[in-house]
Amino acid sequence: MTKTIFRNTFLVGVLVLIVCAVLFVGLQYTQTIDENKAALKQEASYVKSGLEKDGTDYLKLLDKTNRITLIDSEGNVSYDNEYSAPLPNQGGYEEVSKAYQSGEGSAVRKSGSSGQQTIYYAIKLSDGTVLRISRPVSAVTHALVTVSPILWVLVLVLIISGILAFRAAKQIVTPINELDLDNPGDNNYPELAPLLDKIEEQRMTIQEEASIRQEMRKEFSSNVSNELKSPLISISDLAGQLTRKDIPKDKVKELSGSIYKESQRLINLIDDFVQLNLLDEGDDIPPKEDVDLMEISKSVATELRQAASKNNISIKVKGKPTHIMGVEQILHEMVYNLCDNAVKYNYPGGKVFIETVDEGKEAKLIVSDTGIGIPKEHQKRVFERFYRVDKTHSKEIGGTGLGLSIVKHGAAYHNATVSMKSHQGKGTRIEIVFPKEEQTESE
Repeated sequence: MTKTIFRNTFLVGVLVLIVCAVLFVGLQYTQTIDENKAALKQEASYVKSGLEKDGTDYLKLLDKTNRITLIDSEGNVSYDNEYSAPLPNQGGYEEVSKAYQSGEGSAVRKSGSSGQQTIYYAIKLSDGTVLRISRPVSAVTHALVTVSPILWVLVLVLIISGILAFRAAKQIVTPINELDLDNPGDNNYPELAPLLDKIEEQRMTIQEEASIRQEMRKEFSSNVSNELKSPLISISDLAGQLTRKDIPKDKVKELSGSIYKESQRLINLIDDFVQLNLLDEGDDIPPKEDVDLMEISKSVATELRQAASKNNISIKVKGKPTHIMGVEQILHEMVYNLCDNAVKYNYPGGKVFIETVDEGKEAKLIVSDTGIGIPKEHQKRVFERFYRVDKTHSKEIGGTGLGLSIVKHGAAYHNATVSMKSHQGKGTRIEIVFPKEEQTESE
């Protein structure tokens, strides 16, 4: 953490210094350019006076610090103190053109003869000739070298910034490293009080969640134990009765049927356990394929129709073919469990409806019934494993208590959402929404 704070603090310092250096050099460059233009203008004024007084002979007395050029009214060069060879017409250049028009002009551009970036100042003489004085920008750059000591100052400031940044990082981290999280009240740094309060709040939350999980584990273990033990005890008692020699033959048949029923209950419970474990672990699950929810719904309705007819309960399937990418085995189990509950917890003569809806981007499976409904205080927990609203009634009608939990986990595996509306005495409606686009992408 110290390294991170130091690095970030130091980088900020470096960036600030770089920006300051660039601004300083830029301002210094601009100022030097302006000063050179002013110097050229002043020199041009002196040379103009000398020319108008002594003629071109005056130019021979001047040193060659700056380039001096005389340009006639046609733009032709009549004198140049650096070039004796004929030069091209100069009338089109910015500074010369301005001098013709307004009496003076200046420009910074690349020289056609020397190829260097050059500062120009031109002034018009009384006879219409233009006097132009120039010097290369390299002279300006040379002038900037005179401010190089400031760069050494910047380097020194950078070193000092690094030292201060390291010390600041250490001072920031030290209080955190010295924190006693077991005794947050011993904190000597008031600035860290909000952090410690947050840590303590999170610790309490974690402890509460751990306690809740522990209770859920105990409840789950107890439920598993009871659910497995109950059919085994029944089978053991029934088998014990069969061992009696004086048992009537008709009683043997009854006891054998009961044993078969309890063993089937145990097998169904184990199957549901296996199904949930597959969904939890995500292993050994068949690949997703194109599945029609309508066909699955029709298949489930056919399977449950005989059981439903015992209480004169009708099962109707409506909608249209609705295709998604999914695992048929899991989807069939989900629809079966929803419809099985709708049949078991229904009134005699009741109805069960299975509807599939294709909405383009989404596919919906809706199972509704006219049954006994679920009290509002139980609705949030019915998808928990082994949770039953009425344990006595649930035991009478059979079931493992894992059906809706399988529906919940199966929906999660298909990235679907489950919603439920139920009114006691009026029925229940459960809707599963499958995002078709996501399923297609996973193909």
